[in-house]
Amino acid sequence: MRRSLFIALICLVVCVSLPLGDLLAQCPMCRMSAESNLSNGGSAAKGLNNGILYIFAFPYLLVSILGFLWWRNNKKTKELEQQ
Repeated sequence: MRRSLFIALICLVVCVSLPLGDLLAQCPMCRMSAESNLSNGGSAAKGLNNGILYIFAFPYLLVSILGFLWWRNNKKTKELEQQ
């Protein structure tokens, strides 16, 4: 069970990380677009910053939820073993 979960996790990480090369190439374009929009009185830069914060926070939220679920399951298992 653990081995299949580990393999599935590795496959997920590889599949998610493959398009990063394309995304990293667009960073200067996004920066120039946000700067020009902000200098013209637009608010697209604020939306871009909110998107960056969302992308930044999501992995931490996901790991926290998985850690909590693991802890709760482990706690219940130990309680059942003690009875």
